[in-house]
Amino acid sequence: MLLQLDRFGLRCEAGGFYIDPSKAVDRALITHAHADHARSGCRQYLCASSGAGLLRQRLGRNAPIESLDYRRSRTINGVLVSFHPAGHVLGSSQIRIEYRGEVWVVSGDYKLEADPTCAGFEVVPCHTFVSECTFGLPVYRWPNSETVSRQINEWWRQNRREGRHSFLYGYSLGKAQRLLAGLDPDIGPIYVHPAVSDLMPYYRDEGIRLPEVTRVSKDLLRLERHGAMLVLPPAASGSKYVRDVGPISSAFASGWNLIRGAKRRGQMGRGFVVSDHADWPGLTKAIHGTGAERVFLTHGNTRPLARWLGEKGIEAQSLDVLSRPSSV
Repeated sequence: MLLQLDRFGLRCEAGGFYIDPSKAVDRALITHAHADHARSGCRQYLCASSGAGLLRQRLGRNAPIESLDYRRSRTINGVLVSFHPAGHVLGSSQIRIEYRGEVWVVSGDYKLEADPTCAGFEVVPCHTFVSECTFGLPVYRWPNSETVSRQINEWWRQNRREGRHSFLYGYSLGKAQRLLAGLDPDIGPIYVHPAVSDLMPYYRDEGIRLPEVTRVSKDLLRLERHGAMLVLPPAASGSKYVRDVGPISSAFASGWNLIRGAKRRGQMGRGFVVSDHADWPGLTKAIHGTGAERVFLTHGNTRPLARWLGEKGIEAQSLDVLSRPSSV
């Protein structure tokens, strides 16, 4: 096998590197800057150019990061590697690996829906495809993203008419910027949590257009009589930013809202179905598009999707079958 799974993560022995390792290694190829894919402490990192700023923000200014433009190849110990858009968040990549005529693609996280804040998913032909399947059940089918943006803006307008601030929760990297891109700034002022604000310059450096926002403080928000929009990460629920600022209405943006809305949202009053992962149609379309003869699945509901792919004549298994003792 070109790739194997050990206690450090997904390893390419021929190339001497790991993809999204779970622990510090000598050489790491990184699909994107989310914390569960980008671990600190590695001696060398390689990522897509459009995600390098975010990765450095995550790992620290002195992290040894190199980058490649999408589709540009590099040979590492005889293994040809390249990065291709995954459509998940800014700079997110699928990593193509070619060695002795065999081609694997590791998808990282991906989605097929249009998103103005990152490059769209690119089908990369391969023999073996490693696919996430966070939402790998047929029930997961996302609503049209423009429709959801209209729903969010109407919710905001209604809150403003009724004298309430709107607190919209979404993860600080990727989800928050996608939500911001869909907001209508003519409705009212937009504030963002510092965790969101700190990442926005990297989006603007890549030419991503986002509305003008203000970095929030409790005192600033209190100055608004009513009707402001605040975009903030779920971890900020209950923080100083949400206390003593007047009447508010809260909502959580997540793909989980499709079937686990009220329970998933906790005390939040509204849920919008917005996900940065592929739904069932997206997963099946992406996998078929690669032409892969073999698929390894990870993250989420692997068994139902593996069974469905098997019925279509595609060999599919959980990525766990690649496990073996580490030689590192």
